[in-house]
Amino acid sequence: MTKLIPVAAALLLGSVATAPALAAPQTFNIEGTHTFPRFSYSHFGYSTQLSRFNKTTGTIVLDSQAKTGSVDVTIDMRSVDTGYPVFNEHIQGEDFLDTARYPTATFKSTAVRFKGDKPVEVDGALTIKGVTQPVTLKVTSFKAMPHPMLQKDAIGADATTTIKRSSFNAGKYAPHVGDEVTISIAVEAVSDQAPAVSEQSK
Repeated sequence: MTKLIPVAAALLLGSVATAPALAAPQTFNIEGTHTFPRFSYSHFGYSTQLSRFNKTTGTIVLDSQAKTGSVDVTIDMRSVDTGYPVFNEHIQGEDFLDTARYPTATFKSTAVRFKGDKPVEVDGALTIKGVTQPVTLKVTSFKAMPHPMLQKDAIGADATTTIKRSSFNAGKYAPHVGDEVTISIAVEAVSDQAPAVSEQSK
């Protein structure tokens, strides 16, 4: 019996060494060349106008096993892109985005809700023109996998919410130009960590 004890101990230590590490919070840096907040609104009922912002930075922290996370995003409002340079300047004026005084907008999460191992809603505080309002982003798609080109862990998502621009002191011409604005964001973010090597790839 005494001879079996060292053998059992060795087997136990071996199983611990080969067991996968527990998931931990992982930080992903927003990848600006594939992250674009877009906004759409009714233009006198004639059409739905769609524009976007070209510069976004921030971080996303996720722990899928613990079902926790956080989102911290900063949008450069001066990067607004309506498709028409003259209107880019017009929409940055005092009656709308007022980028001279408020060059950035931010979203900081207060809660992330999961279904299974995927986030489905993100509550947070949206700040535009110095005004902060609570919003909920609905995550319509989410994917986490090693990036095939960068060889690092990466995530991507699409999310959407609807606000009233008048709530952020940007309501000129409402309701003729729609007060309700739908915000959607396509986001990709990359971790500094290389993907773990799976047992199948060894």
